[in-house]
Amino acid sequence: MIETFFNPDIIRAAWPILTAGLGNTLLLSVVVVPLGLLGGVILALLASVRSPLVRWPLMAWVDFFRAFPPLVLLIFLYAGLPFAGIELGGFGCVAIAFFLNTGAYYGEIIRAGIDSVPAGQTEAARSTGLSRLQTMAWVVLPQAIRNVLPDLLSNTLEVVKLTSLGSVVAMPELLFQARQAQSLTYNPTPIMAAAVVYFLMLWPLVRLLSRLENRAPTSQTEATRT
Repeated sequence: MIETFFNPDIIRAAWPILTAGLGNTLLLSVVVVPLGLLGGVILALLASVRSPLVRWPLMAWVDFFRAFPPLVLLIFLYAGLPFAGIELGGFGCVAIAFFLNTGAYYGEIIRAGIDSVPAGQTEAARSTGLSRLQTMAWVVLPQAIRNVLPDLLSNTLEVVKLTSLGSVVAMPELLFQARQAQSLTYNPTPIMAAAVVYFLMLWPLVRLLSRLENRAPTSQTEATRT
């Protein structure tokens, strides 16, 4: 088992390739997570508009990209758009696909957080002379994000894990590099090493998420008593 799945000689030989892939995975995460959050905030703010001309297309947009498989969307951008004369490259396709897909999920989470803020908070802020935009930015959004922070962190974990889909479009992230190393060594050890790297990278966030989820019921109880 050790020779097949955890061969130390193969790990040493493949380690430079894996670290290069890890660097690209981290770079991709640094790009796609803020892009998804930005898209989510935009969608959540648009959801507060009461006009049916905005709400109905917005609902259709969010439902479509939440239901559309991200892998299919990624392949469409990478393999389909060149037929229309548009070539974005692997990194660009992954960034746009994640912006569309994860933005819809982030948007629903943030919208739920905005809805959880009591209306009295908005009325009190407006009574002090703040504009609607200032009220949303300085009063409502901070409370909304705090209320749904575990959900945001959970979705962020999923986004980082989904960066492995970049290997499908030859994006040299961690999984792609591990597969390249496997093809050179004819051994699954590089794949297992990549799995361990993913675990070590995400496990601290999983523990943080567990702590936030455990604190949430306590915070809600204290708020109710107050």
